[in-house]
This record gives sequence, structure tokens and C-alpha cells, in this order.
Amino acid sequence: MDLLQFLSWTCIVFTVGMFSTGLTDLKKMRETKSADNIQFLPFLTTCLNNLGWLYYGLLKSDQTIVLVNIIGALLQILYIVVYLHYTQQKRKVMCHTLAAGMVLTGGWFYFTTLLPEGDTRLSQLGLTCSIVTVSMYLSPLTDLVAIVRSGNVQCLSFPLTVATFFTSTSWVLYGFQLEDNYIVVPNTPGIITSLIRFYLFWRFRSVSHSLSSYKSLQI
Repeated sequence: MDLLQFLSWTCIVFTVGMFSTGLTDLKKMRETKSADNIQFLPFLTTCLNNLGWLYYGLLKSDQTIVLVNIIGALLQILYIVVYLHYTQQKRKVMCHTLAAGMVLTGGWFYFTTLLPEGDTRLSQLGLTCSIVTVSMYLSPLTDLVAIVRSGNVQCLSFPLTVATFFTSTSWVLYGFQLEDNYIVVPNTPGIITSLIRFYLFWRFRSVSHSLSSYKSLQI
């Protein structure tokens, strides 16, 4: 097995593992028969991101990108359907989903009709997907600022942080092997934000432990 094939498999395993973390939310919704305290927009934006990268993988004829994003899109659609079933805000969720569908349809029309086939379409699609992915990785930074102020990391998921770190690292290395900056650049913030989270876990672990002990004593 050569290096590129090894990196391909690591990308598949770690990325599918990261997407599968939503299964805990799915299990919670089924057990409680409610979607309370579960965020819907991450499912929707991740699904759009998966579909964008899926199209990029098809244009690039990259089976690794195609496979990962097919699995990712199917999982996000599953989460969306389950959320829609249990949420009390069905109208709001349907409006968001419809808006996302319109964005997806508009993007599909633009890339397939208004852009010529070849490098131009591939490069613009890669740039668009990169911007969306970077924004998704950077969006939790406001939460990290709040965590620094409070010193409480209980709202962070350590398994998800580990999964994000290894997933982003795998894709960066895979992108370097392919010399594809549209893969390298958007996954670099994933490494950076994961390292920040690791630092916060190390820095505030004693504070969070003390808070947990205090709450236990109150109960």
C-alpha cells in the first residue's frame, strides 16, 4: 500500500467517524421523543457542504472525496429527517430546508450551466467549497471565547475534538500528496481550532472538574 492509498483510507475512516458523531444526537431524539437542545443548522449546512464536495470529487474523479461525501450526505439527511419528525418547530425547519434547497439548486444551475466545463468550473467549485468549509470550522470560535471567559469546557466534546483533529490532518496530508490547495487550505483551520480546544481542555480541566463536583454536592 503506497502513501496516497494509506492517506485515502485514513481520510475515509476518520471523516466517516466524525460524521457519525451525530448518531448520539439521533439516539437522544429517539429516546426523548424530542429535538430540544439539539441544533438543526449544523446538520443542514454540513449536508450542503457534503453535496458541494461530492460534486467536486465527481469533477475531479477522486473516489475518496466521492465516497466520503456520499456517506456524509446520507447521514446528514438521516439526521434532518429524524429532527423534522421530533421537533416542535416543523414550519421553521421546513423553511430553512427549503431555503437550503434553493441555494443548492441555484449553485447547481450556476456551475453546470453558466460555467464552462474543465478547469474553470473545477477551480470555482473548489474555491466555493473551501470558503464554506473554512467558515464552518471558524464559526465555533465565538463559543471558544465564551469558554475562555468562563473557564468551563463541559460544553465541548473531547471525542469530537479528537475526530476533527485527525480528520483535518488526514485531509491536509492527502491534499499535499495531490498538490490540491482546495483540499489543504479549508482543512487547516480544523487542525488549528482542534489544537485550541485541546489547550482549553488542558487549561481548564481542573476548573470543570471542580464545577462538576460542586454540582454533585448540591444535588
